[in-house]
Amino acid sequence: MNNYSTHIWYASYGSNISTERFMCYIQGGKPAGATRTYQGCKDQSPPLDQKPIKILHELYFAKSAEVWNGGGVCFINPEKNENADTLGNMYLITRQQFMEVVQQENSTNESIKIEFEKAQKEKSIVVKENSWYGNLLYLGEQNNAPIFTFTNENYLSGEINPPNQHYLKTIMKGLIAAHQLNESQLQDYFLSKKGIDKSIIAEVINQL
Repeated sequence: MNNYSTHIWYASYGSNISTERFMCYIQGGKPAGATRTYQGCKDQSPPLDQKPIKILHELYFAKSAEVWNGGGVCFINPEKNENADTLGNMYLITRQQFMEVVQQENSTNESIKIEFEKAQKEKSIVVKENSWYGNLLYLGEQNNAPIFTFTNENYLSGEINPPNQHYLKTIMKGLIAAHQLNESQLQDYFLSKKGIDKSIIAEVINQL
């Protein structure tokens, strides 16, 4: 069996639910529909494993992302909510790969160091201040490896912004692959999320 002590699960709830999209963070490349090319990680080995996950934090769309032509992107409320139904996909990657993914997600050239044991103990630590995704959340364990995700330090209620079609389509493709959602389930899932432009949901589903 692989040595999980060197690995962690990265749980994605946004566009990285799509494995194709996430691999641009690992191996470099430009995702379909995006405007940015990612440098990838020094270690470009694919994840040892991936699994669907349900995250007990509320999902919403906010801010204006240049990489997605000004549309809003996914965040989760840092406060845990037992009634939340946020669906994700998690990848078993090395700790160093995860730190480089966080670095790329926050569009910085500065190396980001993470005290994983401290994060597990405190459940939440800020690894990069004043950044979009600088707040690391510990979500539990799977197969003796810790599960982490990241979001904003705050709940961005004042910056709610709907996503564009390319971003939404990327997430939908990932949800279909990871959770086998059908058309009706996709529609219900997104209709319940803050920041969604309800008028484009059916249109994007029809494009799949």
